[in-house]
Amino acid sequence: MKIQSMFQKDINREINGVIKVAQDDEQNLVQELSEYIITKELRRHFNTFFDNYLKAIDHPTDKIGVWISGFFGSGKSHFLKMLSYLLSNRDVAGRHAVVFFKDKFDDPMMYATVVRCTNIPTESILFNIDIEGPINKDKTAVLRVFAKVFYNHLGFYGEDLKIAELERFIDKRGKTEAFRKIFEEVNGEPWVEARASYAFFEDDIVSVLQSVLGMSEIAARNWFNGEENADMSIKQLVEEIKEYVDSKGKDFRLLFCVDEVGQYIGDDGDLMINLQSIVEEVGSKCQGKVWVMVTSQEAIDSIVKISGDDFSKIQGRFNTRLSLSSASVDEVIKKRILEKTEDADALLHMVYDKERAVLKNLFTFNDAVLDIKGYANGAEFSAAYPFVPYQFIIIQKVLAEIRKHGNSGKHLSGGERSMLSGFQEAAQKVQGKDENALVPFSRFYDTVHTFLESPIRRVIDRCQTAADKHDGLEQCDVSILKLLYLVRYIDDFKANIDNIAVLMVDDIRTDKIALRREIAESLERLEAQNYVARNGDNYSFLTDEEQDIAIDIRNTSVDNAAIIQSIGQTIFGEIYPSKKYKYNKYDFAYDQYIDETIVGAATGGVRLRFVTVANDYYNVPEAKLIMDSQVNNEAIVLLSNEVQYFEELETAAKIRKYIKQKNVSQFPESIQDIIRKRQAQARTLEESAKTQIDKAIVGSTFFIAGEKVEIKYGDTKAKLDEALKQLIESVYSKLNLVNTFIESDADILTILNSEPQLGGFAGSGANNEFALNEISQWLEERHMSHVPISMGDVQRRYQAIPYGWREIDIAALVARLIVSQKVEIRYGGAVSGKDDKNIVRYLRTKSEVDKASISRRIAPSEEDMRKAIKFLRDWLGQMSIAEDEDGLLTFVKDTLTDRKNRYEALIAEYNHDRYPQKEVVIRARDLMGEILSQKNDNVALLKRLLAKQDDLLDVTEDMEEIETFFKSQKGIFDAARKLQVNLQNERDYLATDPETENKISEINAILGMQKPYGRIKDLSDLMQGVKTAYGALLEQKKEEVCGMITLCMGDVHTLAGVGSKAGDEVRKSDDRFIEYKQKVADAASLTVLDAMITQLQNYKDQVCRRVETLLHEDLVSHEVGAEKPIHQKIVQVRRYEVFPVKRLTSREEVDDYLEDIRRKLYDTLEANDGIQIN
Repeated sequence: MKIQSMFQKDINREINGVIKVAQDDEQNLVQELSEYIITKELRRHFNTFFDNYLKAIDHPTDKIGVWISGFFGSGKSHFLKMLSYLLSNRDVAGRHAVVFFKDKFDDPMMYATVVRCTNIPTESILFNIDIEGPINKDKTAVLRVFAKVFYNHLGFYGEDLKIAELERFIDKRGKTEAFRKIFEEVNGEPWVEARASYAFFEDDIVSVLQSVLGMSEIAARNWFNGEENADMSIKQLVEEIKEYVDSKGKDFRLLFCVDEVGQYIGDDGDLMINLQSIVEEVGSKCQGKVWVMVTSQEAIDSIVKISGDDFSKIQGRFNTRLSLSSASVDEVIKKRILEKTEDADALLHMVYDKERAVLKNLFTFNDAVLDIKGYANGAEFSAAYPFVPYQFIIIQKVLAEIRKHGNSGKHLSGGERSMLSGFQEAAQKVQGKDENALVPFSRFYDTVHTFLESPIRRVIDRCQTAADKHDGLEQCDVSILKLLYLVRYIDDFKANIDNIAVLMVDDIRTDKIALRREIAESLERLEAQNYVARNGDNYSFLTDEEQDIAIDIRNTSVDNAAIIQSIGQTIFGEIYPSKKYKYNKYDFAYDQYIDETIVGAATGGVRLRFVTVANDYYNVPEAKLIMDSQVNNEAIVLLSNEVQYFEELETAAKIRKYIKQKNVSQFPESIQDIIRKRQAQARTLEESAKTQIDKAIVGSTFFIAGEKVEIKYGDTKAKLDEALKQLIESVYSKLNLVNTFIESDADILTILNSEPQLGGFAGSGANNEFALNEISQWLEERHMSHVPISMGDVQRRYQAIPYGWREIDIAALVARLIVSQKVEIRYGGAVSGKDDKNIVRYLRTKSEVDKASISRRIAPSEEDMRKAIKFLRDWLGQMSIAEDEDGLLTFVKDTLTDRKNRYEALIAEYNHDRYPQKEVVIRARDLMGEILSQKNDNVALLKRLLAKQDDLLDVTEDMEEIETFFKSQKGIFDAARKLQVNLQNERDYLATDPETENKISEINAILGMQKPYGRIKDLSDLMQGVKTAYGALLEQKKEEVCGMITLCMGDVHTLAGVGSKAGDEVRKSDDRFIEYKQKVADAASLTVLDAMITQLQNYKDQVCRRVETLLHEDLVSHEVGAEKPIHQKIVQVRRYEVFPVKRLTSREEVDDYLEDIRRKLYDTLEANDGIQIN
């Protein structure tokens, strides 16, 4: 069946694909009304609108704004026009508009609502504001358009508000007919035809104004010459609109149906506010009798670039917001153009059932982001045929993007082409084919071709000419170029070979593999001729300017070395970034090469080399590659030449060099935009190259350590891991001699502190047996050759090829040799034994290994060991002395070290007191240190021990009394020293006790002896005698002081008397004297008690003076008015000054003592009026 005969309606009939609101001829209106499709979405929008409109009929409202949005070609203009015709219920071809919709609404209730709304007397002013609006837009442009169309609707000349106002003025006076009649008589031409040129008829108009309106000539000419202001405010316009609406009756409605408001306003906030103000004023003043309905390609919140309250107001004015989506367009196209006959529908269902799998395979996209797909089922296949569902989605994007980027003027956006006409024209091109034919997407180019900018058309036309002449291009190349232009601006669509093939399918029977091959060849030809550019796997259309830049880029030379370096960075920095290969317990560093260039620093071990197609080495014989891989201990990876990684990186490098050479900022914006895209292309190419390099590695040929190897693992990392694994195993042939591993310094210390380890069955290699033998044999060879060896030499040798052992395992092996007494480590010339705290550092630390030498161990002679054992047994009185070298030497070191430490501790005690024989202890410590100075050389240590036998015996004997002193006598010695110190200031008190004096002298003598050990036992009795005598004196002194305290308290009380004002002072002094008594009881020193006597006397004197002062004040207060008393001189005398301490033993001594007191008192009284004894 031919495609032409499948459609219910003639595919070649005239269809007005684009609805123009100004197009109102009857033929078009009939088609528009009769073929209007109400989709599910439109039904919802009609319902929303009529619900709001109906409410306004019964209930006045100011919510009269309707915003209809939808992308280009979505049918928003058609929807607005249908609303206009429905509500005004215009008569078209003898039928009211609402009649055309009777069968379009499947809901009777909804149709009844529509009928009710259309029964209201309504006039509609339908216009495209982009056409009607002034070219020069100021803030009031929208107002002037509304005024213009309103006056035009009234029959006035809205093009010029001055004339319109005049006509409005004349009409209000009912003189329109008279004005027009007289003007025609004067001018000879009807007013309606001549008014556009009124400026040329000044005299005629002035004459008519005088005649009809009775104006003076001066007034008429003043108006004509513009002295009358023709400007209009929103308020004035709305008042005139309201006046007109009110004049038409109670139920009358007026509609302003404005198409393309969004395009006209653009991002001009002033124009949007102007529109909002009009709608607000109309709503407020007219209360639902006037509606404003507008269309825009953008939703209101997308187009309005106004913030804050103004934006909220604008949204509030357009309370009814309707958004048309793509779903409606699909449905309209399928119903208006593609609806099938019953026979065609049945046939197409059969075709789908038969070819379902084929169709699914044909229309499977690669890396698509858009919701693009093939057929879901037979019904969709029949409804869309000969188109594919994805085309409905992509063409919308194409038309929108071309409108922004590729059309000349406003033709496309003005609607000369739409999706409807696009699909009709594409279907007409294949109408002569059968049911296997499909429309390739490139067919849609013809829909937009005429309206593209000339540079775009010029590229396509030039390509067509070259194809016609077979000048390097074929006809299919032109179709692909057209297709690439159509999808040029669709970011979501990847124009790779697979996706291009899907879009180019033109028959169900298409061989997709053959089609892909043809497309690849076509793209190669187009790229060679600079019509397209390749960016990774994707291709893009090039304009003339882009082609010029593409040629310049292609002719830019770049250094291959930089590209190769980039490949190396990609491989070793991103694809296989690990700097070391992990093999069991090992981490092997490897040198990284790209061709002959090393990447990073050399390690001196194995190599991993990648060879690129750009290098001459790529084509050398395999024998050369095998030999080099063995000599250099390397794995050579010959990258696959079937992947175009090098070309992509070369193109990217050319782009970057080209841009670097140009002063881009000086170019026109269009060229700068192309260069920015090229920069993006360079990034994409570099990313793509990474993927291609990855594929090249997977397809590589491997040469490993002298062999060509086939690695069957799938992905890149697995193949390279396997290559390095085989390389390690080939190069490090003695790696497996180490089969027992350690992990930390603690493990090495465990080895050093343990008994020698056994290796299991001799000759089995277990427990690193063969590795230990390797090191032992090599050290023996070096020893025989008298070649000095450092631990660093050992580490480097056994970490290198063919061993490759870990440095910690090498250190552990040497530690085992040390423990088994086969080798020794020397540091600074001295032997470092296994117990040396730094031994692990000498075995491992990089800064230390070259300072530590390693050699075969030389053992002490058997005679020295025998003499040493005998001496130790005699010296220490201990028979259990180890007889092996290590055991004996350890015992010697431990014994001497313990003694040295003990002597050090004793020396520290001498810091506390002058203990006897310090020099002996120092000599003993120094002797231990002298012998231990050879502890790192076993031979020297034993010889030094034997040389110092007599000294050791002597010092041991000398130390016996000293050690006994510190162990059992030091406490008594310290107590005696303390007593000696305490008595230093109080010995005079004991001068009258010869026995105690002798004991103190004896204690001092013992403490001063060089060797007091035999007399220390006497110190206890001596100290006890001294303490007893001192205690008796202390008690006697306490009694004396307590007696003085009692006397002092009595003197204070006597002086104060009873009931005097000094009572508080007396009480305070009593408390203080009681405190002194407590201090006396606690005192342990005679000196302290003597000092307390002075303190007591001073305190009592102070109290007595205060008491006397208080008593004197009291006496004065009682003798007010009496004669002023004569001042007497009274002297204060302390009792102990009058009565000194003295022991009296006879009457004569008593008489003499009293006489001396009497004389002193008499002498004092001679010079004073009185004596106060305190």
